[in-house]
Amino acid sequence: MTIHAAGAVLWRPTTADPSGVEVAVVHRPHHRDWSLPKGKVDPGETRVDAAVRELAEETGFAAVLGRHLRSVHYRIGAEDKIVDFWAARAGDGAFTPGDETDELLWVSPTEAAELVSYSSDREVLEAFTARPPALRTLLLVRHALAGRRSEWAGPDGERPLVEEGRAQAQKLAALFSRFGVGALYAVPKTRCRETLAPYAEAAGLPVHEVAELGDGTVERDDETARATLERLAADGATAAVCAQGDGIPHLVRALAQAAEKAGDAPASDRDLADPPCRKGSAWVLSFDTDGTLAAADYHRDAAF
Repeated sequence: MTIHAAGAVLWRPTTADPSGVEVAVVHRPHHRDWSLPKGKVDPGETRVDAAVRELAEETGFAAVLGRHLRSVHYRIGAEDKIVDFWAARAGDGAFTPGDETDELLWVSPTEAAELVSYSSDREVLEAFTARPPALRTLLLVRHALAGRRSEWAGPDGERPLVEEGRAQAQKLAALFSRFGVGALYAVPKTRCRETLAPYAEAAGLPVHEVAELGDGTVERDDETARATLERLAADGATAAVCAQGDGIPHLVRALAQAAEKAGDAPASDRDLADPPCRKGSAWVLSFDTDGTLAAADYHRDAAF
């Protein structure tokens, strides 16, 4: 049996030095340990939902997720446990001592590594400090399931989502909220706009067209397409961009190759030379301030 859990390095800028950060470490009285906030994924819950919920329960703070840091594997008796950790910027909140956590300290990452009780937490903190905390995040999404082209009499660009695709779009909306998406862009195809529609309606956001990221356009001019993604990532708000099944792998591969050429291969949970791109999936791409891809995390199914 495998137990899934999720947590985060919860961070915020320091008041004394805005260029520095401090991270949250909690004391758990039942375990008699100091650890990064984390907990089990409940039945029917996604990993990202569990991470944000556990942060709220153990620290009292709302949070917006950033890059995936690492997955920690270990055994508890006869059970395997996998804990996924993200970087998470702290929002509003305040700590209240309780049965689960009775103390919280905001300390530097170096102090946190000295304080935590487990080597796995130190490894997560090491992954956190390997990159700047405030990377620019963009979600590159393949449109959800649409009707078959052979069964659609109208123009291909107007082919809509089917029922299963609309359900995928709802799940993606929940994923977007965990990463604090504040801007929406879509290739000018009905199925791409409809994939973003549930979140657009819930968040009151317009969906802007971005023709430079269409399949054929990417293949003809990937330099412009990459520059467009880098610009959208740098615009301020975290963006979700819905595109198609040929252009997305091409873009992820090209961004990774450009980063490797610059001498710094991006961290990823997947082979970026052969990026997967399932319908309704999302790549969470994190960029350094110079526009270089720093990390790429693939969400095959927004339901997990």
